[in-house]
Amino acid sequence: MTFTTPDLCDAHESAIGKTLRVVTPMFKRYGARPRFVGRIVTLKVFEDNSLVREALNQPGEGKVLVVDGGGSLRCALLGDQLAFLANDKGWEGIVVYGCIRDSAEIARIDLGVRALDTHPQKSIKKGVGENNVPVTFGGVTFHSDEWLYADEDGILVSATPLL
Repeated sequence: MTFTTPDLCDAHESAIGKTLRVVTPMFKRYGARPRFVGRIVTLKVFEDNSLVREALNQPGEGKVLVVDGGGSLRCALLGDQLAFLANDKGWEGIVVYGCIRDSAEIARIDLGVRALDTHPQKSIKKGVGENNVPVTFGGVTFHSDEWLYADEDGILVSATPLL
């Protein structure tokens, strides 16, 4: 991938805060893919990763799953099994406003992963949550079908493709 988020910010400076939004730096980098871009698919869940599995079981070519886990640091919403599933289904990346687990294994998977932190405990599985709804965290509202760009310097969200 040949983009950098600083270059995209410079090239689209007049759009920042309008159609281009910069996510507050709060995420740690996991996964073997340091840069990724794709169309956003959103989930809103809380300490339940049932919908995460359902979403990642769908074809993911050109897509990034954005999971609003409410910022919970009490359990993990993504582990190595789901990361392998995402990779097998062709997902570009996953952003979790919450925790992941199995971080050493996820570090070897060709997938972009951002999360707040790690937690060894798995989530509950009651099938509760919403998909394809606007979610807000990090000072940005994420909408399904918008574009997410992530690299070593940060995460951008754009209403239109930048590349």
